[in-house]
Amino acid sequence: MQLNFINKIFSLTHNGFDSLATEVFQFQYQHNKVYAKWCNLLKVNSQLSIGKSENTEPKTKNTELNFPFLPISFFKSHIITTTLFEPQQIFESSGTTQTINSKHLVKDIAIYKQSFIKAFEHFYGNINEWCIIGLLPSYLERNNSSLVMMVDALIKLSNHSDSGFYLNEFDKLASTLQRLEVKQQKTLLIGVTFALLDFAENYPMQLQHTVVMETGGMKGRRKELTRAEVHAIITNGLGVKKVHSEYGMTELLSQAYSKGDGTFICPPWMKVLVRDEEDSLSVKTSGKGVLNVIDLANIYSCSFIATEDVGVVHQDGSFEVWGRLDNSDIRGCSLLVV
Repeated sequence: MQLNFINKIFSLTHNGFDSLATEVFQFQYQHNKVYAKWCNLLKVNSQLSIGKSENTEPKTKNTELNFPFLPISFFKSHIITTTLFEPQQIFESSGTTQTINSKHLVKDIAIYKQSFIKAFEHFYGNINEWCIIGLLPSYLERNNSSLVMMVDALIKLSNHSDSGFYLNEFDKLASTLQRLEVKQQKTLLIGVTFALLDFAENYPMQLQHTVVMETGGMKGRRKELTRAEVHAIITNGLGVKKVHSEYGMTELLSQAYSKGDGTFICPPWMKVLVRDEEDSLSVKTSGKGVLNVIDLANIYSCSFIATEDVGVVHQDGSFEVWGRLDNSDIRGCSLLVV
């Protein structure tokens, strides 16, 4: 049954999303103690109904709006697993010695790899047509980063001799990019924001065959800039028309991608909704507010996540991220003590 879930998830079309998401919800309600307790506190049962009776009518006709979304901060305070297992990998968010980091226990790392490979190919085509260059200096210092694992796998799958990580080797990176441009080689330069800004300002060039993708991440390395300011510096410095972006996080096993202007699109097994900041149970398919994510690849953790990112979801399902909630403690988290 669980293998059948995974096959369904990665062969999904948008038309079958609600039905499969309901199956995943019921599976996680039955086998995830933390999530089930959260659902019960919200008085939502396994049939997505209010109260105990299975005959109660759902709250809305849109099934996706009925799912209880687990506050993302629970990944800092609880062990979030669906079924009992020994994790193959534990992804951990970055932080300081004063902060509590999120931990995502991954039962089967093959699911994560299948998710990011299929998502990349969905948006960018065959990986072996690309040269993949990772500029992720701060992340390379950690051995539990989901981003590093993803980029490392893409580098290996590209099978290109120039694919690889470049720590702080800007001279080498500049000469490599220029050589690849001469060959008209499709290249992905994926980097943490502060490193891309440093490179663009100090090594200006005109890239025509390279996609520059920022993954976020300033972390006090530079003055905080708006997305428009960041993209302006990179486009002016590197000569690209648009800056692509990747939206992912420790607590998710899927990524959304933007091919410019900060508008992200999800792969078929992922969906972003929006909730009211003052009423976390008021969820809509479009509008401004705080973002909720359904990531069906999170089959063995929790697929229904209430993030702390503020933005807008458009009617076609694409979305933008504007920033974080000022007060990142989601209302209601104190209800659950396990």
